[in-house]
Amino acid sequence: MNYLPPEPYSSLSRRSFFVTALGAATLFSLTGKASAAPRTKRSLKLIDVNVSISRWPLRRIRYDDTASLAGMLQQKGVVRAWAGTLDGLLHKDIGSANTRLADECRRYGRGILLPFGSINPKSPDWEEELRRCVEEHHMIGIRLHPNYHGYKLDEPDLVKLLKLATDRRLIVQMALLMEDERMMHPLLRVQQVDPKPLAAVLKEVPGARLVLLNATGKLSGQPLKDVTNAGQVFVEISTLEGVGGISNLLTQIPANRILFGSHAPLFYFESAVFKLKESMLDSDSLRLISRGNAERLTENKSW
Repeated sequence: MNYLPPEPYSSLSRRSFFVTALGAATLFSLTGKASAAPRTKRSLKLIDVNVSISRWPLRRIRYDDTASLAGMLQQKGVVRAWAGTLDGLLHKDIGSANTRLADECRRYGRGILLPFGSINPKSPDWEEELRRCVEEHHMIGIRLHPNYHGYKLDEPDLVKLLKLATDRRLIVQMALLMEDERMMHPLLRVQQVDPKPLAAVLKEVPGARLVLLNATGKLSGQPLKDVTNAGQVFVEISTLEGVGGISNLLTQIPANRILFGSHAPLFYFESAVFKLKESMLDSDSLRLISRGNAERLTENKSW
């Protein structure tokens, strides 16, 4: 399981011990010798499209302050990270949440964190907030949380939002869930977003660039193919489960539709890196997934 339990503040927690042991064992199994570990770590440069700043409302998690999150990502070889804000889920004043996000990324992001503002199309001033994200905060993308904000994907408000975002040449990220249903507080239970309407919606918005976050745990097979074939739709790997997860995913969609995402700090960052390594990807697929596809998206190139 990827999900992080609350971590005790000790010099060597169970989590730290587990991560260290797993990392060493993985590198040894892949290289055949422990001395190769530093070289492997240096050679893998990543763009993480799924991180979040601020604090989860129900517990403290390691790296839930921006400076320590950016430091950890930099240490792990991340050269860019697309960052949303957890405040965007429940805070009514999303404008203030996005302002804090932009400020935190600028002040403490080490040049790594790129802010993706939250937009709620059910909010009466969402169009003005979209303008602020672009013109005042200079964001290259936005992040949507339909289940927390209370709308379905076949509603006209979403189509309008996607059209305006596409006109602004923004990347749109949509989180299908934020935490495992088994971990949800009884008063904060939300259903995973149903992505099926997206295939029809995207036909109305040619040119939209959509990244589905935390989707690959439940979305697979023909429904995944239908959604990704409907337009420029991408998925990231944070919720993939099972041995050879990326290899299995590549039997359903091509490598140029898959992005590296960790869902840090809510999930172990090391889990996402492990998925890259244990699937034994060829060099072209590894380059595309680890950073190439994300670079192309941020450069606004067509597919």
